[in-house]
Amino acid sequence: MALTVNRKPVKFGPDPKRVILKFFYPGGKIAKSVINRIIKLKDAEVTEVFNQALRDFSKRHRNITKLLEKHYDNVSHLFAELDIDEKLISKERKLLIGAYFSSEYSIESAAFFNPSIVEHPDQSELEEGQKRVIVSFRATGEGHISSIAFRMGIIDKDNNITFEKPGSLLDPPEFVKRYVYDKKVFINKLSEMNIYKDVIDVVMSKLGDKFIYGELQKALSETRNEIKLTYSKSNVLNAISWLANSHYEISFSLDTALSERVIFPVSYSESNGIEDARFVRFTEDDGSITYYATYTAYNGFAILPKLLKTKDFFDFQSIPINGKYAQDKNLALFPRKINGKYVMCSRIDGENLYIMFSDKVNYWDNCKKIQVSRAPWEFIKIGNCGSPIETEYGWLLITHGVGTMRKYCLGAVMLDKDDPTKVIGQLNEPLLMPNEEEREGYVPNVVYSCGSMIYNDELFIPYAMSDYASTIATVPLKEIYENIFPEELKTKNNIPGKDQMKILVVEDELAYRKMFYSRLSDENYFVELASDGVKALMSIAKNKFDLIISDINMPDFDGFQLLEYMNKKNINIPVIFITANKDDEYETKGLKLGASEFMRKPVNWEALLIKVAKIKKKLFNKNV
Repeated sequence: MALTVNRKPVKFGPDPKRVILKFFYPGGKIAKSVINRIIKLKDAEVTEVFNQALRDFSKRHRNITKLLEKHYDNVSHLFAELDIDEKLISKERKLLIGAYFSSEYSIESAAFFNPSIVEHPDQSELEEGQKRVIVSFRATGEGHISSIAFRMGIIDKDNNITFEKPGSLLDPPEFVKRYVYDKKVFINKLSEMNIYKDVIDVVMSKLGDKFIYGELQKALSETRNEIKLTYSKSNVLNAISWLANSHYEISFSLDTALSERVIFPVSYSESNGIEDARFVRFTEDDGSITYYATYTAYNGFAILPKLLKTKDFFDFQSIPINGKYAQDKNLALFPRKINGKYVMCSRIDGENLYIMFSDKVNYWDNCKKIQVSRAPWEFIKIGNCGSPIETEYGWLLITHGVGTMRKYCLGAVMLDKDDPTKVIGQLNEPLLMPNEEEREGYVPNVVYSCGSMIYNDELFIPYAMSDYASTIATVPLKEIYENIFPEELKTKNNIPGKDQMKILVVEDELAYRKMFYSRLSDENYFVELASDGVKALMSIAKNKFDLIISDINMPDFDGFQLLEYMNKKNINIPVIFITANKDDEYETKGLKLGASEFMRKPVNWEALLIKVAKIKKKLFNKNV
């Protein structure tokens, strides 16, 4: 059955008008010459040139003088070498120096792609049925340097989605280094990044077991003066600095709109970009919410997987992801712990899907392969398209596959809710493929997403079109469930074994039939399935069952009618009713009819298995 894909009439494309003011450094020799020239200007000339710069650029940037002061500070160390007394320089001249070491950068002039979507932390002042969401994007500009940009949207009760017009001024965050490094962990991470050389020992020997950023920078400076620098040793020292710079905190002004906040590479570790942030709304053990994003930092020399953390999208903390299996770009965190462990999707071999478990959110040293490429449209490789989504049937994981002509398609698998290393269902055909409009772009024939969400029984998939622009599509959940589970479910053994409890499951929803079959079969019960009460009676006429687990609301012949008929015909089989109806009268009626147990959806599988085991023990008169 073909899935109904509803492409929404929204499109996010590159906009060269969205610029930030970033530090510009032409090199030490030129920088000194520029400073000397500015120092020689007369005061009137300084005023004239600076006022012209303000007229040209002040309306394009928020707090421009603050940025100019920051860029001045970045070159202030040169004044000692030039024998210039900073105290004698006027504020206006300092700002002019800052202006010469500044340049505009269009953050999304080349591409605006690889989006992810999460529920906004603020759901106030909405109409009934509305949901406020945040969509993040990989924005790419000159030199293919990537940053993280945001848009805010609202989904209405009919699943239409509209977005707030982006603000005209962009606001890079304040950058704060606040971190104490552990030497052992630091050295291990360098090893995981395949960065070696004896020069590491030279640097680390100058530091204690715990050290701060300034101490490390001093050790690096001393090492550069002590050794003969080769190209490879220089790269290693840069990598050490990169790793240190990768721990940071950033904060945005509270008066900025979400669309005005941009996380531009702020450290050497990200000098070549911040790639493919996969945001997830994570529920902590105490019920509080934290937003995490896994992403890849790249400096042109090595790749560093990282984790971004925020509560409100104003203040962020960024740290490296450590561990033997913290590799590749395909890391996506589950939205809560499972059995007390953090869980992560990964693709450590560049080809197949893996699941990892950890006690720490940023340390991963074990993994298990769960899926390999199997269909022609994914023969080259498969990977995740963001964090799994929890459903009543299991974890819905949106995937991507690469096939002929390097064509990317989206797929989906269902993972067991309690043990996500088990794949309990998957689509045999792509969920989404690039159409004619979407196949043209920076990288042709690619659709790609970094995170989806479910709302009002539909899956919302924001996705990139050929690594150039982005849009959003929705797919009915019911259709996904019907396609993700096999239409015909057969028992493992056609004939039940001796002392094997025989259970008839009566359920009109295919996905739930699959779940019942999977859970009960794993406990060594013989399971037969029926989609309504009529089919159940046909099965009862042919076979002897020890237990019936039945839904109540079903077409043609519901669960109540089934039990009433069984009572009338003196068919004495224990019945467990399961229903999504919350009305207490349902439970009362079911128990009056003689049901052994009554449970509500979503099913508490552990409780159900306990109830089944008790019934078996009573019927078989033996320990289970």
